Amino acid sequence: MLVSWNTTNQCNMLCDHCYRDAGMKSEHELSTEEARQLIISIIRAGFKIMIFSGGEPLMRPDIYELGAFATQQGLRAVLGTNGSLITPEVAVNLKKAGFMAAGVSLDSLDPQKNNGFRRLSNAYELTVAGMKNLRAAGLPFQIHTTVMDWNVGELEDITDFAVELGAMAHHVFFLVPTGRAINIEEESLRVAEYEKTLARLMEKQKQVAIEIKPTCAPQFIRVADIKGVPLRFTKGCLAGISYCIISPVGDVQPCAYLDIRLGNVREKSFDKIWQENETLKALRTMDYEGKCGICDYKSRCGGCRARASYYSGDGNYMAEDTWCLYNPKGDI
Repeated sequence: MLVSWNTTNQCNMLCDHCYRDAGMKSEHELSTEEARQLIISIIRAGFKIMIFSGGEPLMRPDIYELGAFATQQGLRAVLGTNGSLITPEVAVNLKKAGFMAAGVSLDSLDPQKNNGFRRLSNAYELTVAGMKNLRAAGLPFQIHTTVMDWNVGELEDITDFAVELGAMAHHVFFLVPTGRAINIEEESLRVAEYEKTLARLMEKQKQVAIEIKPTCAPQFIRVADIKGVPLRFTKGCLAGISYCIISPVGDVQPCAYLDIRLGNVREKSFDKIWQENETLKALRTMDYEGKCGICDYKSRCGGCRARASYYSGDGNYMAEDTWCLYNPKGDI
């Protein structure tokens, strides 16, 4: 079980696809003490991994203190970052604080394309330097890439670059229109290209030792099965089942891309929200509609609930994931 906390809305980039619409710091972000109480309630709820993300988490002054506190409480603390602020000193401090790994965003090996998407003129240079600094400090890291129609041809090369840099994994995120990403929905992969890309990634997995994981693309479980690629993952979409996210101001939602407010940790403890919320209970039934409801991969894939919600047209998060080409056994 893993939980992601957007530690702050503040960010030094203005990425086109940001689900949080990050940039300026939000009013009333959780204080250090409130964050400590959140960590304690996360442990009570049974979570083992806590992702400190943003915005850009390194813009939060108490990030080392909170990472250390989470580690001391027995959580595996990891960082989700754009990497641009990771100097040699920052990398060492992250390691000392107890962070166990970092996920660093890089979307193209073409600096101009990457920087344009990230809205920072030297993003590529700073991010690559940040990853090298993590490696020098002995802090494991993985590369996160958001796949779009303009960078889909680069994915295998980015994986090779990840191997070259010493990354432990390459996670490829498939766009779900949320936040600023609504404005670039037309740049996301269409259904046939989506399936083709999953097949390419699983073929590449056969060639490299590091892990390749499509994210927000639960159908990769089926594709891996077909191609005989062993996986450590047993479930595709985790939203509300073994994963959720908390905003900078304490709002809980099932995942980053399923923008449904389940409650606020200032009003009700996180563990109570996790245990008692009706939307989460519904997601855990896996009583999906359409093809997803009768699919032989229902329990292992589940379809992307956020994508189902968006493309259903009415916010139905239990609807069929129409971006899946698979015809399940007993299809109607």
